[in-house]
Amino acid sequence: MPSHGAGTPPSDAALPWTREEFEAQLRLKGSAYHVHHPFHVKMNQGQCSPEQIRGWVACRFYYQVNIPLKDAAVLSNCPDREVRRRWVLRILDHDGYGDNEGGIESWARLGDAVGLPRAELLSMQHVAPGVKFAVDAYVNFARRAPWQESVCSSLTELFATDIHRQRLASWPEHYPWIQPEGLHYFRSRVSLAQRDVEHGLEVTLDYFKTREQQRRALDILQFKLDILWSMLDAIDKAFPA
Repeated sequence: MPSHGAGTPPSDAALPWTREEFEAQLRLKGSAYHVHHPFHVKMNQGQCSPEQIRGWVACRFYYQVNIPLKDAAVLSNCPDREVRRRWVLRILDHDGYGDNEGGIESWARLGDAVGLPRAELLSMQHVAPGVKFAVDAYVNFARRAPWQESVCSSLTELFATDIHRQRLASWPEHYPWIQPEGLHYFRSRVSLAQRDVEHGLEVTLDYFKTREQQRRALDILQFKLDILWSMLDAIDKAFPA
């Protein structure tokens, strides 16, 4: 960034956004969320075949089982005890604890509901190579990046609540062959995603202070959006109509 002469105020482009402006910039990234991907649009409109639904469930399962690994990487890089105390809830949400079977088991039950044999789901045999590559890239980013950047990458959840509500509203009509109890994962994530967003947004708004840092945050969020979009590209190719 060029230096400014004595007494010369910095340009507007060099000034940091306010917290409200910065949050608005983050939320604008929702236009690139994977809900707009052609495969996802088709799925929400009831135009996917059972094979395509099963393929999507199988591929997304690889993402689900890796989420706790990503969150554990955040914890391993984070020296802040209070952040860790809140962030660890994400691992418990997915892996389960006590009588709570957790999100991974809920997703496996979605597999049951769409007619995907449990053994096939757990074997990952239906996971497209492009999905593995994208998910692994996300986990490796979380392992290597500063923990605040990994937290920022989770902010795709800003846009997730609506997607879960859409599935709960449309899937019973479009895909009546899917057993209703299999939709529990989407139901549970409506409230949990909102809780996670509040924490992730708090960390991001507190840490990324300068305009350069804020633009870096937008790039990180775009990277995660690209991960999710690439997953659907791979799924669309692996499971054609």
